[in-house]
Amino acid sequence: MKYGFYQAIGMALLVIGAQGAIRQLADHDNAGLLGWLPGGFAVSITVYVLAVVIGAVIAGRSHNARKATGN
Repeated sequence: MKYGFYQAIGMALLVIGAQGAIRQLADHDNAGLLGWLPGGFAVSITVYVLAVVIGAVIAGRSHNARKATGN
C-alpha cells in the first residue's frame, strides 16, 4: 500500500516538473507554479528539472520495492 502511494507521489512530481520545464523553455517569462520564486529563468528551470529527477527516482525505487514484495 505505501509503495503505491510513494509511486503516485513520484509520478506527480515527475509530471509537474516536466510540464513546468517545457512551459518554461517555450516561454521564458511564464514560470507557472514557480512564478513566486526569485531568481528568474535559471532558478525556476533548475527547480523543475530537480522535481523531474527526484520524482523519477522516487517512482522508480517504489516501483522496484513494490515488485520485490510481490504486490
